[in-house]
Amino acid sequence: MNRVTLKPGATTLLDLKRIYRGAAFELSSESREIVRSSAKVVEDVVSRGEPVYGINTGFGKLATVRIGSDELGQLQRNLVLSHAVGVGDPTPPRIVRLMIALKLASLAQGASGVRWQVIEALHGLIELGILPIIPQQGSVGASGDLAPLAHMAACLLGEGMVDVAGEKMTAAQGLKQFGMRPVQLSAKEGLALLNGTQFSTAYALAALFEADELFCHCLAAGALTTDAAKGSDGPFDERIHRLRPHRGQIETARALRELLTQSEIRASHLVGDERVQDPYCLRCQPQVLGAVFDQLAHCARILEIEANSVSDNPLVLVDEGAILSGGNFHAEPVAMAADVMAIAICELGTLSERRIAMLVDTTISGLPPFLSPQPGLNSGFMMAQVTAAALSSENKQLAYPASVDSIPTSANQEDHVSMAAHAARRLMPMIKNARTIVAIELLAAAQGCDFHAPLKSSPPLEALRGRIRALVRPWKEDRFFHPDILAISNLLESGVLTDNDHFVKLPTVLQGGKSWVGG
Repeated sequence: MNRVTLKPGATTLLDLKRIYRGAAFELSSESREIVRSSAKVVEDVVSRGEPVYGINTGFGKLATVRIGSDELGQLQRNLVLSHAVGVGDPTPPRIVRLMIALKLASLAQGASGVRWQVIEALHGLIELGILPIIPQQGSVGASGDLAPLAHMAACLLGEGMVDVAGEKMTAAQGLKQFGMRPVQLSAKEGLALLNGTQFSTAYALAALFEADELFCHCLAAGALTTDAAKGSDGPFDERIHRLRPHRGQIETARALRELLTQSEIRASHLVGDERVQDPYCLRCQPQVLGAVFDQLAHCARILEIEANSVSDNPLVLVDEGAILSGGNFHAEPVAMAADVMAIAICELGTLSERRIAMLVDTTISGLPPFLSPQPGLNSGFMMAQVTAAALSSENKQLAYPASVDSIPTSANQEDHVSMAAHAARRLMPMIKNARTIVAIELLAAAQGCDFHAPLKSSPPLEALRGRIRALVRPWKEDRFFHPDILAISNLLESGVLTDNDHFVKLPTVLQGGKSWVGG
């Protein structure tokens, strides 16, 4: 995997996805000069003795307390250590890497006043494989993700815990193992490391990358289910969607048409089908999935801007030699985007579960009850649908918006917060739930199509069935079901159905990216 060059202020979502997937990265060398100029502005302020928040004052409610010039380094160290109050399970390594990449991209824009050696040290953690162990809980999303970022920064000081190739050790041990010395912070640097939305944004971006693939999986599963239930492709006719030209709806309908092209199953009931209209879970796929696509695309744009922003405070304006206090650390854009993604992810799982319920209901699908060749003696997919229903309802509960749940902190100095960290963190469990629902649907749809033999579905959907049947044999009689669900869930999680070039191009919210199914 080629190295990614981080271009501060202009990094693409595709490059960030590559970093999330494990690609090594480096900073654009052109950042070095503006970073040095930014640090010089801070040095000049210190030499003049002007009171500037976070440089020679206390923090938060203690901003009115002046700090002597001989204690400015200690002030920054104290800030990092006192704010490392995270609790809960460790942040997954892939998200830690993405979080550090985002922090580097922010610092390297030269508006934070840190020295270049601090940036090099932080990048060195990634290069050497020294990953800070960052507890997931403790951020309210303003003033930025203070607690998680404090755990990240503490490792540079030789404090806290790190993960080196799966081995847990103290940060001091990890630095020593690779010949790194703990960083001695200068004025403003601790605050620059702590202020920012990088923890929330990393989680939200990770969820976006996974949700983008989940959308494609849900779309492919819906097409296969349409054939399993001998549904109509009429509702996907381009003429319908030209009259309601939402981009997502149009793209979804196009993909469904292409997925079903040359299906022998569809051709078998083009004429003489007594059913006038399919249930909404089949007929309204372009409208529902299209709306999901449009919302994910909106969130992608928000997160792309956030990933390329400086969310520090105060900000150093190099050209003017000025330092301004503001509120760019407030993660409300991320929180609201995460809330929208939660709704979108929930809808993917809900629609998929409804299609499973349709398939097992012989009065609607026309298939054998619960997709069993011998119903009664065998329960078939009866309980698999119950599991899908349970996961769907769990996601509905998790979809409650987090951004409306502000709470005052820091003695009411920080009296409105975003809850972006929680909003973003809860997305990954939701994606896992929805992915499992879609896995169950794919199993059910493949089983449903088996009953139509010797008729085949379209070439891309037959290729998809082939992937499923390579892992899970058809259900002739009841057997231990759990491994089958796990096998297809793992197949979807691997990204194999969207990372390879196959037959049908599916919509993706990542500009310039490709997602395919079939072959």
